[in-house]
Amino acid sequence: MRISAHLGWRRVRALAGGFLIFAFSWSNALCAETPADALAGANQQYKAGHFREAAELYQKAVTDGETSAALFYNLGNACFRAGNFGRAILNYERALALHPQHPEASANLHLTQDKARALELKTAWWDRLIGQVAPNTYAIAAATSAWLGAFCFVAWLFRKRRSALLVLFSLLLLASAIGAAAALFALETGNHGRALAIVVDREIEARVATADNAGSVLVLPAGSEIKIISTRGDWIYAALPNDLRGWIPAGSAERVRL
Repeated sequence: MRISAHLGWRRVRALAGGFLIFAFSWSNALCAETPADALAGANQQYKAGHFREAAELYQKAVTDGETSAALFYNLGNACFRAGNFGRAILNYERALALHPQHPEASANLHLTQDKARALELKTAWWDRLIGQVAPNTYAIAAATSAWLGAFCFVAWLFRKRRSALLVLFSLLLLASAIGAAAALFALETGNHGRALAIVVDREIEARVATADNAGSVLVLPAGSEIKIISTRGDWIYAALPNDLRGWIPAGSAERVRL
């Protein structure tokens, strides 16, 4: 009798504990701020002229995993209004990486670069040309063309009457796949590929070695472009504007591609 009563009491406690955990989790879910709420709050702070607070809320949305050209554009505007030109340029670049034909982001980027006197990497004409299209578009085009070309070639192999036109069409599709893949490779490895980073701190000195007292190579204003080549501890070795190379502190620059 005592044993059954004891078991019954333990069951009641377990149920009560489970209810409390459920209730606590449910209340937390109700109180949790959704990304839409955070963005709405950021927009309100921006409209009220609280640009630093707006930038923090936009950045929180990015940290929580939200990525879109509109979000990076708004974050860039908030950083610009707050006087943080380095991060404004970084976020305009991130918006353009997702949406290369974003006219407002492009215009604000050039305006901020001029205001910050930021230095830019030299870009070849072909790099600028292929940069007008988002990387995902090249990847989709390459994959689609390759699959269609392979399908047409297999269809030609198994046809009783083999058509030269079908072979030509297959070869053209495969050639377009190779071209799209080459453009994607050039875009990813070029000056504006995944290695592109933006200096977010003010007046960073690139040096000849990984030491604060090493000789100076170039002074980089906030918003300047660099191309990361390698890292060593707390230092980044990078290609710099004016065809130079040097070491800068790792925390002073951030990659454009997340």
